[in-house]
Amino acid sequence: MGQFVMPALGADMSTGTLIEWRKAPGDTVSRGDIIAEVHTDKADIEVEVFATGVVEELLVEPGAKVPVGTPLAVIREEGEAAIPVAPPPAPAEAPPAPAERPPRLLVSPSAKSLADELGVDLAFVRGSGPNGRIQRRDVEAAAAARARAPSPAPAAPPPAAPAAAEAEDRQAAMRRAIAAAMARSKREAPHFYLSETIDLSVALRFLADENARRSVQERLLPGVLLLKAVALALREVPELNATWQDGKVIGSDRIHLGVAIFLRGGGLVAPAIHDADALNLDELMLAFRDLVTRARAGQLRSSEFSDPTITVTSLGERGAESAFPIIFPPQVAIVGFGRIVERPWVSEGQILPCPVVTATLAGDHRVTDGHRAGAFLIALDRRLKEPESL
Repeated sequence: MGQFVMPALGADMSTGTLIEWRKAPGDTVSRGDIIAEVHTDKADIEVEVFATGVVEELLVEPGAKVPVGTPLAVIREEGEAAIPVAPPPAPAEAPPAPAERPPRLLVSPSAKSLADELGVDLAFVRGSGPNGRIQRRDVEAAAAARARAPSPAPAAPPPAAPAAAEAEDRQAAMRRAIAAAMARSKREAPHFYLSETIDLSVALRFLADENARRSVQERLLPGVLLLKAVALALREVPELNATWQDGKVIGSDRIHLGVAIFLRGGGLVAPAIHDADALNLDELMLAFRDLVTRARAGQLRSSEFSDPTITVTSLGERGAESAFPIIFPPQVAIVGFGRIVERPWVSEGQILPCPVVTATLAGDHRVTDGHRAGAFLIALDRRLKEPESL
């Protein structure tokens, strides 16, 4: 008999709000299945189950805001006798919204995606979730009703506030969560920084040759070379691929790269690409595109938030020449890349124009030091100068 608990979807998360259940009592679940959708200050996240069995009991109702670690459901293995588990205390009733504030159209990201897929106008859907939030089952019911009666007289849509107001609130909450995590990191982790400017001439020629043989949809981005080079360099300096928990360092034998993704409405998230060192460039490109698409659609999974072992942030072509990022706790290092720029470069006794990028490593002095961080940057430089080995 196992308990499914409110997961910690980031070191700065202390509570989460259950939006909806995707499974019901009696349903069989396998490891990796989506069992629920949870709201945090940063995103609405699809939460996976990490056990295989049968959902015995749901302990928390949608809309409840509960601390991390609170039992949400009971899952038993096939043939195992049921054991009753006391539900958590009822959450305190949320204070009512200010009277002058107009009602809003609340919809979970997965319900919105399903509505787009089925062609359902959310303005005509009544939500059955907390505070009238529209959930997947509401969209499915609306689509079924439309199929039964294809030409009904449209009902007046429920009043809804401008979407901009909700987006503004979400962005403000995300900024507060990011600020809290970064303030904690700066207080607790003694940061140090090293940087290295890397000649990308060989890497970009390799990329141009590769892309010339590919369709537009299959082309690789320079950022994918950077991600793969970081993953392989971590094999050589594995102590940077770790977390600091309960006063000690916990190393990882798997390299899960957290990728900082800037959201169109503001803010950022840093979900993981799992086992990045084991992926070839095509697989890494597909994983990266998928992660960005789902991050901006609000469809990330809990495992992608809970287990990054190091984070990479790249400012891209519109960013500054260098970045000095703050470590995401409980990780112990973060790698930042500025934009690729052309600079005079000495090569084989000649001064030539070369594309270069500045890579910066922020390390936690409780775990590592400048010598080992420097070894990582040297390995990163070497990997990018040998792109055929990526």
